Amino acid sequence: MSEAWQQRLADARANRQQTQRWRTRQVAKSNILDFAGNDYLGLSQDPRVCEAQAAGARRYGAGAGASHLVSGHLEIHDALEGALASWTGRERALLFSTGYMANIGVLQALADRHTAIFQDRLNHASLIDGAALSGARSRRFHHRDTDDLESLLSRSESTHKLVVSDGVFSMDGDIADIEALVTAAQRHNAWLMVDDAHGIGVLGDNGSGCVGSNWSSVDVPILVGTLGKALGTVGAFVAGDAELIDHLTQFSRSYVYTTAQPPAIAAATLKALAIVQEEPEHRTRLNANIAYFRREALGLGLPLSTSATSIQPLILGDEARTLRWAMRLQQQGLLVGAIRPPTVPNGEARLRITLSARHTCSNIDHLLESLKHCQREEAACLANA
Repeated sequence: MSEAWQQRLADARANRQQTQRWRTRQVAKSNILDFAGNDYLGLSQDPRVCEAQAAGARRYGAGAGASHLVSGHLEIHDALEGALASWTGRERALLFSTGYMANIGVLQALADRHTAIFQDRLNHASLIDGAALSGARSRRFHHRDTDDLESLLSRSESTHKLVVSDGVFSMDGDIADIEALVTAAQRHNAWLMVDDAHGIGVLGDNGSGCVGSNWSSVDVPILVGTLGKALGTVGAFVAGDAELIDHLTQFSRSYVYTTAQPPAIAAATLKALAIVQEEPEHRTRLNANIAYFRREALGLGLPLSTSATSIQPLILGDEARTLRWAMRLQQQGLLVGAIRPPTVPNGEARLRITLSARHTCSNIDHLLESLKHCQREEAACLANA
């Protein structure tokens, strides 16, 4: 490596480490309680889903072998796309290998330098990156502020306008005001795209998310959902009218130029989808866990947000403090995400606590007791300072 490149990497590393923002991977251990992941219904561990994946591998092989447009689109993929479209009340659905690829692929295929994109300020990085890659003119409106969005839309002279929002915001856990977004988009002749990654499977009467069957493709023309959260597998889909799906099939580079999802994953996802639709008790148990945690945590005076979803951020503010609390929890056998800038705004470092239907009250009590210990330890340090 040249000296210039070595220096560039060393400077970047030093800057991240000095600001307490250097990230390290940890090998997940089976003896630790996971309050960091997105397996909201615990379906990644459901024996029926695991067996469906194994059976899918035995029947179709370990991989698809090619892209969807070459020879990798198998009958199990087609069945999953049909089931996802029906579940979300859309005409068609299209599978992507990851949620990141889905968002980048949609925006790159639909937008260009003549398009105006309007995004919520707290949208996921994949949406921000997708807009940048598309070459479109992109503006970001204040979080969940449709007045600000309306102001930006009213000043735009673009023929093609696209409003983009997360459904459930991944770091705050709050939910987009879909009705207000639909109204604003339609008033200004814009399309609306909602990435409901964290709502699919857990919100809505049948688990179809905060959009799903509640809002038609006329209201929300572009619906994105992921399979690696509540459904417990991996991958993503885009659902909408046939014209949209046909366009993405032809022009979405992250769809056209990548190997199709392993067929075993598609088989596992079909089983997980059936469980979500046929067994609402998983969502009931998750909601009970959320209510229990919030009640007890607020009783301890912990700095919770107003989230009513599985994502329960504990805003600690300081990066060093956040890392310290996460380390203490890990020492107690608890894995909680320590989220720092640039993932969240400066001064809003947090513990991102996520709840699952698999958690028991005893598990949650263990977490609460450990958080209380962090509080006491910090108070003692301040008293002795």
